[in-house]
Amino acid sequence: MTDQKPLRSAKLQPRRVLVLAFFSAAIALAITLWLSNAGTPVASECPVQAETAQKLDAAALGALAALNGTGQGRGYSTMSFQDAAGTPLTIASFTGKRLLVNFWASWCVPCREEMPELNALAEKYNSDAFMVLPVNLDIGAGGLEKAQKFLDEGQWSKLPLYADPSFKAFERLKTEAVAIGLPATLLVDEKGCELAVLQGPADWDSADGHKVIEALLAS
Repeated sequence: MTDQKPLRSAKLQPRRVLVLAFFSAAIALAITLWLSNAGTPVASECPVQAETAQKLDAAALGALAALNGTGQGRGYSTMSFQDAAGTPLTIASFTGKRLLVNFWASWCVPCREEMPELNALAEKYNSDAFMVLPVNLDIGAGGLEKAQKFLDEGQWSKLPLYADPSFKAFERLKTEAVAIGLPATLLVDEKGCELAVLQGPADWDSADGHKVIEALLAS
């Protein structure tokens, strides 16, 4: 005769079901909150400007159809580069002006083709309220000299040499999935807040390009 203890599982099952249900619900809630916060920035440098982004989107037709209005809160006031003399600057150095920030390099064929367009746009629209701000990304020994020679040969007097030999500014754009290659252009407001992004070259000195800049100035 074997000594068998009475089974108590029948009395404990309802309670165990409730406990398991409680913990399952808690885990599900935690996962939901984690997922909802995973893609959310901890803090945005700029306010969301959806209405302005939509206006730029609406203006971006034809030659500027690839421009995307964003306005999601990304800010670039601390983005650093330098002038031709090596003086450190940031986007905040141009506070008060809406900017077309164009990243280019002398070895980039589409960038080279876009330069006359940007120069003509700067000649037409540069003012106390707006500026075409080209940022060169020629890195390595002699990078600045190559970029300056290229600008001089093109006689693009409205495009001063600003450069980021460290490549850190563009690395940030790649990390944040704003840009993947050159040329790349940002439209920012007078506080350095992103309003629109264009990946690739564009016919800026066109009726379509002028319409986008006028929409930016009116925003």
